[in-house]
Amino acid sequence: MNRGHGHGDLGAEGILLAGAGRALLLQIANPAVGRGVAEHSAFTDRPLHRLKGTLTYVYAVVYGNEEQIRAVRRRVNRAHARVRSGPEAGAAGYSAYDPELQLWVAATLYDTAATILTRVYGPFDDESADAMYREYAKLGTALQLPARMWPGDRAAFGRYWEERLATLRADDAAVQIGRSLLYPATAPLWYRALMPPARFMTAGLLTEQLRDDFGLPWSARSERRFQRTMSALAVTYPRLPRRIRHWVKDYCLSGLA
Repeated sequence: MNRGHGHGDLGAEGILLAGAGRALLLQIANPAVGRGVAEHSAFTDRPLHRLKGTLTYVYAVVYGNEEQIRAVRRRVNRAHARVRSGPEAGAAGYSAYDPELQLWVAATLYDTAATILTRVYGPFDDESADAMYREYAKLGTALQLPARMWPGDRAAFGRYWEERLATLRADDAAVQIGRSLLYPATAPLWYRALMPPARFMTAGLLTEQLRDDFGLPWSARSERRFQRTMSALAVTYPRLPRRIRHWVKDYCLSGLA
């Protein structure tokens, strides 16, 4: 049964953090994104810094004022300026300014958010779902992605997504990055303690192909436990006070005030 929901609040839900691992692994499974991360990013050494940076960008673009949007755009563009291959790379080259790669990254964030929110709240009415889809387009178009490249509607996005997912395979570089993220050796103890449930959620939200690629164990028992977990979240999470559900968004935006 479709249920309405204030579409302006959809992207602010803290439960979306449960999909952070899925979105990251989908991103680096794109070979060009994976190479850029492997050769130019230290986020495997500073995962919390990278996660906060990504969240701050998302929240500022969707919910921030013009000054906050300009601030995060400058910050991301400065970071992206270094992420490009040399001329010797030829056809295998990459650039973080590449609109195709920005489309892929924005698509992983949208699809992950839509997947989790639908599991927690149930299907959304068309108006709310369309509004959320338009909001997530801004994650790319605020940078170098031309608006015409974002699929025109949710049906067009579905076709784009299934086509990309059908051929997506994590290569050795992506697997190495994924392992360092999922099994951090130098992170604080409290962070490492959170990783077993994070790995479990990440594996449950991935396709079977990518679970295998990244070496994430899964079984029929795992699947039953995952389904019970999502059902429990659907009962408990929506009952939390709004200030708790939106705390992460408010925290990230406060740093831009």
